[in-house]
Amino acid sequence: MKERLQQIKEEALAVMGKTESLGELNDLRVKYLGKKGLITEVLRGMGKLSAEERPIIGQLANQIRDEIENLLVEKTESLKAAEKSRKLQEERIDVTLPGRTFKIGKKHPLTQVMNDIENIFISMGFQVVKGPEIEQDYYNFEGLNIPKDHPARDTQDSFYITEEILLRTQTSPVQVRTMEKNEPPIRVIAPGKVYRRDADVTHSPMFHQVEGLVVDENISFSHLKGVLIGFAQRMFGADRKIRFRPHYFPFTEPSAEVDVSCIICQGDGCRICSHTGWLEILGSGLVHPRVLEMAGYDSEKYSGFAFGMGVERIAMLKYGIDDIRLLFENDIRFLQQF
Repeated sequence: MKERLQQIKEEALAVMGKTESLGELNDLRVKYLGKKGLITEVLRGMGKLSAEERPIIGQLANQIRDEIENLLVEKTESLKAAEKSRKLQEERIDVTLPGRTFKIGKKHPLTQVMNDIENIFISMGFQVVKGPEIEQDYYNFEGLNIPKDHPARDTQDSFYITEEILLRTQTSPVQVRTMEKNEPPIRVIAPGKVYRRDADVTHSPMFHQVEGLVVDENISFSHLKGVLIGFAQRMFGADRKIRFRPHYFPFTEPSAEVDVSCIICQGDGCRICSHTGWLEILGSGLVHPRVLEMAGYDSEKYSGFAFGMGVERIAMLKYGIDDIRLLFENDIRFLQQF
């Protein structure tokens, strides 16, 4: 039995000395020191020994067990230290290398232009109001003096959900809702997303508009001109020429479209302005008396003006962009220019 214990000791010390992983070392611990290990197996046979031999074999077995345990501890610490050193070497960072620069995000050009528009009108005393994008037919059309048989109601132009519910085609419904809830004077702008069935280089099925409304006593077309001329010059430059052209909108009378002198050719005529020297930026007019009356206002006492512009169009004119799809494709090369 002494020989067997010595043999186990020599074998264990030799094998553990060559072990290179913590997993293998744990397996050896179980093999030699476990409940069913080799040393335990020897001790179970001590019942066959004489009373004189048992303490001698027991002492030897405990001594060998301690030697193996000590070697296991030393080997474990050694392997852990080697593993830590290896990981540190693999994860080594050269602090002398130059740092990596991270790109800082900027506001999207549409957001920039929207903020500019809002700030200009806020400085003129306008308030910003919002409304639902899923709108009732009444607020989107009827409350704006657009009857059932008007071409603007054609389902080819609008996204209808039911016969009475649709995705708003303009932010003008916010003006109707504002008039229902408030008494004059009113001076608001309504920015937001709108939806129409149209898509090409100058149109998108989803785009952004800013509608404006002023209602008070003795409001005239000259007030409308003063506000819009001030806006256009602050948005496109003080040297920009502005003109008003007669037009038709069912919710304003009289109505006018507003043009600015071409930003590209300075009014001389080019491909962008179709060689006219002018670029259209928005529609406007005095609020139709019928619209005021439907909101519960006395059209003999109150008058007002309204206007509406596409934010994408303003951005395209301001930055010389010739394809509206660039604003929605999120091409980083395009966005980095702003």
